[in-house]
Amino acid sequence: MDSLVAFRFSTWPRFCYPLLRAVTRLYLSKRRSSIKSLRDFQVLVEPYMERMIEQTTDSFSVSGLEALDLSQPCIFVSNHRDIALDPAFVNWSLHLSGQDTVRIAVGDNLLKQDWVADLIRLNKCFIVHRSAKDRRQKLADAKLLSEYIFHTLKNDAQHIWIAQREGRAKDGVDATNPAIISMLSLNKPKEQPLADYVRSLRIVPVSISYEFDPCDLSKAKELHTTEVEGSYDKADSEDIRSIVDGIVGFKGNVHVAFGKLLDAEFDSAKGVAEQIDSQIKQNYQRFASADAAVELLGEVNIESDGSFTPAEVDEAKLHLSSRLSEESAEIKRKVLSMYAVPITHK
Repeated sequence: MDSLVAFRFSTWPRFCYPLLRAVTRLYLSKRRSSIKSLRDFQVLVEPYMERMIEQTTDSFSVSGLEALDLSQPCIFVSNHRDIALDPAFVNWSLHLSGQDTVRIAVGDNLLKQDWVADLIRLNKCFIVHRSAKDRRQKLADAKLLSEYIFHTLKNDAQHIWIAQREGRAKDGVDATNPAIISMLSLNKPKEQPLADYVRSLRIVPVSISYEFDPCDLSKAKELHTTEVEGSYDKADSEDIRSIVDGIVGFKGNVHVAFGKLLDAEFDSAKGVAEQIDSQIKQNYQRFASADAAVELLGEVNIESDGSFTPAEVDEAKLHLSSRLSEESAEIKRKVLSMYAVPITHK
């Protein structure tokens, strides 16, 4: 409720929040009576999604959907930058083109608060169990997940979204974990070639590009702490905080690029992962923030290719400099290196 009020009434003084929480709770209670299905819930959320895009982005664009045959369900495998917004922007892209939304793979680390678990289930999510310690239990969980995903595609005829890796790419480098492909393949009949099974899953790589990341500072600080202390002890509420920051924070330009269906003679999970990475990297939309970060890092050996005007780069530099003005040199370099990846990791 606090997050919803903070977003919806962001321009109101904070002393009004207790009253606004009460009014919002009453409003939602009345609206709840009209919700009879998942679709009704999504219709309720739709205006908030529109408002979020209008207030926290400079533009939102989509490419590649027109080239896909969506008469059959697909598995959309995307890079992972934001816990909630990555699947939300994929959903919004599909919604704008008149398609049904996806079922979303969500890690069980987000189930620590009951209200979050309830909200996740309301939004066509299914749980990826990661907390099992026993190897046999982990394998059993993975097999059940693989079976469920195949059932969802073939019996329920529903699209699926899943991240290319466990956890967000905090350093800005997108890389598919082959273990994701191995999990998807656990339901494959032994006699069926991997390439044929991959084709049957209709995997589509998706590249989601944010000009600015509202969680850039928290990601950089987590990376720095891990480097200095050897580990990072995440607070129970930290993922929820990241979700809120991602939703309400300024993102600049956002682009969602849908790739092509995977269709090659794959003989290993690693080969599939490499093809996903290739498409995600190729379709990633570079923004002026990358050029700005390179200049702020003082990378004299990297020249701009002229994709952006000096004014556009200067505007991005101003935004980044303002955001990093009170941070240590280590955190500044971490954040800027994250933004510079589209240029430094070609």
